[in-house]
Amino acid sequence: MVYRFTVDSTMHTQMIDITDKVREIVSESGVLDGLCTIFIPHTTAAVTINENADPDVKTDFMKEINKIVPWEDNYRHFEGNSAAHLKASMMGFSETVIIENGRLLLGRWQDIYFLEYDGARTRTVIVKVSAC
Repeated sequence: MVYRFTVDSTMHTQMIDITDKVREIVSESGVLDGLCTIFIPHTTAAVTINENADPDVKTDFMKEINKIVPWEDNYRHFEGNSAAHLKASMMGFSETVIIENGRLLLGRWQDIYFLEYDGARTRTVIVKVSAC
């Protein structure tokens, strides 16, 4: 089963929690035991799993990735968004989470985050739920 939903970023660089939407999809699927793959079909956005308890983690994460890959650095790509492409490739375009008893098997402090690196935009997230 493949599901799609959109995410609206409001900033150039942003970390958006999509866990509730993915949980809703898993519940809707009726799959009790299996795998949930979250895929981002964009070259300047990504997905990751990280801490959900302290909002400063998101702030620190984005601050540091912007230091590692600065927006301006004499890139040659004509669109001017090479930094977004680099960050997205570094973080990755998919995550897979185990489904057990109809629930995502995330750790106590883990949530799923959509990473925007070239916003603000409306983006698509694709979720594949597979029974095992």
